[in-house]
Amino acid sequence: STPAHQGQSMQYINGRLIFIQEAERLKNVLRSAHTSTGRHESTAEHTWRLCLLAMTFQDLLGPLDFERVLKLCVIHDLGEAIQGDIPAVVRQATPDKSQRERRDLMALTKSLPPTLQTEMLALWEDYEYASSREARIVKALDKIETIIQHNQGLNPADFDYAFNLAYGKKHANVHPVIAELRALVDADTALRATTAGLGPSSST
Repeated sequence: STPAHQGQSMQYINGRLIFIQEAERLKNVLRSAHTSTGRHESTAEHTWRLCLLAMTFQDLLGPLDFERVLKLCVIHDLGEAIQGDIPAVVRQATPDKSQRERRDLMALTKSLPPTLQTEMLALWEDYEYASSREARIVKALDKIETIIQHNQGLNPADFDYAFNLAYGKKHANVHPVIAELRALVDADTALRATTAGLGPSSST
């Protein structure tokens, strides 16, 4: 190849490398959930276990575009890399969360080839609006993974387990297996709430 072609190829590769370097910021974004050792988890850690959760239940969920499922898992919170996570308990006070995350994702992916940037934005929008069956599955699993972590976490004494009994529950109806999984997780949540002396509640 000619030097000019090599230069274009290097620039094409470098834009992707820049994106990967920028995406590292997600490792530093902390969520409100605590791990079993008591530290805050990162959004990147949540994303990893969401992927693992989807893989673990893949064979029980019927026909799916599973490559799309994993891509949705990986992309769904990527927009948080710039301004961080907004805990569910305070999201009503942040009505522009969706628009903000989309803008941040556009900024984060600006060094990518346009076709790849467009694909990532389309995946994020699919998840955000639960347009496809795959996105609805991922959204339900996302809520479940969050609650599993809350139940496993070494949490502060005033942790609000009761909030989780209603959190994202409507999404669980997407598949009978997911509904059963959610019921098991909810039972664990109710037990944790009782143990913490809060009593079971479904209030938000």
